[in-house]
Amino acid sequence: METTTPRIAVIYATAQGSTREIADFIGAYLAARGATVEVADTEHAPELSRFDAVVLGSAVHDRALLPELEEFVRPHRHELRARRVWLFSVGLGPALVGPIGRRVGRIVPKEIAALRDSIEPVDYHAFAGHYERAGVSLPARTIYRVLGGTRYGDLRDWSAITLWSDAIAQALNLPQAQATPTHP
Repeated sequence: METTTPRIAVIYATAQGSTREIADFIGAYLAARGATVEVADTEHAPELSRFDAVVLGSAVHDRALLPELEEFVRPHRHELRARRVWLFSVGLGPALVGPIGRRVGRIVPKEIAALRDSIEPVDYHAFAGHYERAGVSLPARTIYRVLGGTRYGDLRDWSAITLWSDAIAQALNLPQAQATPTHP
């Protein structure tokens, strides 16, 4: 019996680069597990018919995925539903640790849920991103602190990103990697 190498597209929309770095890591992780992977932003996304699976990612602004990802998904909805898709978002919610913040952070905003449900992904996961204090208004910083934001800077949890990437690899029956890529 001949086995084929799964072909995976990792397509992302980023505002400041954090989502791109996560997408690059996921792509490198899946490639290390034996998949043929192409990572691209939505503007340079490859033809989906060439791929067995797709990983989509976007930064979250104003409780919604970036318009670039939504504009990519809309005309490709049927193609995406015809293959295995994983969806991730990058925002502040997962970084909130206070009692109110944890509850708020677990809520999937309506706009994100609508897009998620339109493509029926195998899984959706929200990751924390970067949140820099510079340029953030006092009211926004106050709300962040009240909701349980404890620090600024790179809030990404690379262990969680690695575990999620591993779950994708397992779902696609990829072999174990000889070496695991490191995050930025």
